Amino acid sequence: MQYIPNILFALVFIGAIAFFVKNVKRLARNIKLGKSIDVADNRPKRWNNMLRIAFGQTKMVVRPIPGLLHTIVYVGFIIINIEVLEIVIDGLFGTHRVFAPLGNLYDILIASFEVLAFLVIFAVAVFWIRRNIIKLKRFVKPEMKGWPKKDGNLILYIEMVLMLLFLTMNAADFKLQQLGAEHYVQAGSFPISGHIAFFLDGMGIPTLITIERTAWWLHILGILFFLNYLYYSKHLHILLAFPNTYFGKLGPKGSFKNNDAVTKEVKLMMDPSADPFAAPPEDAPVPEKFGASDVKDLSWLQLLNAYTCTECGRCTSECPANLTGKKLSPRKIMMDTRDRLEEVGKNIEANKSQFVDDGKQLLDDYITREELWACTSCNACVEACPVSIDPLSIIMDMRQFLVMEQSAAPSELNNMMGNIENNGAPWPFNQMDRLNWSQE
Repeated sequence: MQYIPNILFALVFIGAIAFFVKNVKRLARNIKLGKSIDVADNRPKRWNNMLRIAFGQTKMVVRPIPGLLHTIVYVGFIIINIEVLEIVIDGLFGTHRVFAPLGNLYDILIASFEVLAFLVIFAVAVFWIRRNIIKLKRFVKPEMKGWPKKDGNLILYIEMVLMLLFLTMNAADFKLQQLGAEHYVQAGSFPISGHIAFFLDGMGIPTLITIERTAWWLHILGILFFLNYLYYSKHLHILLAFPNTYFGKLGPKGSFKNNDAVTKEVKLMMDPSADPFAAPPEDAPVPEKFGASDVKDLSWLQLLNAYTCTECGRCTSECPANLTGKKLSPRKIMMDTRDRLEEVGKNIEANKSQFVDDGKQLLDDYITREELWACTSCNACVEACPVSIDPLSIIMDMRQFLVMEQSAAPSELNNMMGNIENNGAPWPFNQMDRLNWSQE
């Protein structure tokens, strides 16, 4: 009978890890639907970017208040994982505070966990107030209605409850240590829970054990639930921020990659020995679609970007088009890409690993042409993103599809390109008349 809790915990733990692995495989499959690109260059700089941006949170603290609060939650998440490791070991082997023999180091660890837990509760409360009472403008944009808003709040509630359970567990443990209860060894320093333990005064050992065990079980079950909830939440960036910053763009933000097919044509035109009327070889590859109209036309890195989006809205709050009332929201571009990718993934699962045309695509069904052409390509969204996401690359690829596959550029742009072709300049003046202004 004494091993039943350990067996039960092992089953729950293995089941949670199995479900997590299943979600990781689903995530990897969806990302791999994107086109292959080579981002293996300059590894030292990539490692530096990951350490600086993902680990160091350097782009988060550009805005001091939310940056500091987020850093508290982030550090708390990293360090408290040591406490989770102890709970897992205790749950599997029936021990209690297995790291207690560390002595003074263990006291320091538990004390730091408690202080961080308290600070996380404070930070989460501030985040909730900013979202629901102050209602900062970037949190009440149209794309944040419905599930995104509920998801953001649900994450805050989960984090709050997990920290409260941790402190309640420690408070009950502290009282049991004072009462000399069997199995509850003298270990740990409790600067926070030691001060709230008076709520448990007058309770007997059986009641305290019930409270401690209940809080212990709910705390670890909550963590396992949160682990598997990540896939369905904006908090997937907790895991993906690291590879996303590693594979992020290294060159100047204002540079754009030349289209290989167009480059080849230009080189052919400039080659005096080339025959412009020669038919292509029979084994020549069929030209790919120019640009992107659906998620499979994007690169795997762009799809990784979509899953990494934190929905913080910093990109949208910096976007000049959005600030002037245009429909474009870089955050919505990423959310729409992720939603469409999820839809394609479910389609593949439902049809035995084959995608069956559903009559929809990212262009028009999710992202409108009005949004795409509102973009000024200023890169403000790319600069603002705290985890190196590049919404502009998706916008430009979809624009390329509209121009080169559908000839569906706005009339002003078509006129400009026609003038460049005919007059060598964007303006509708004959080349012979281009210097007339100097005579006036």
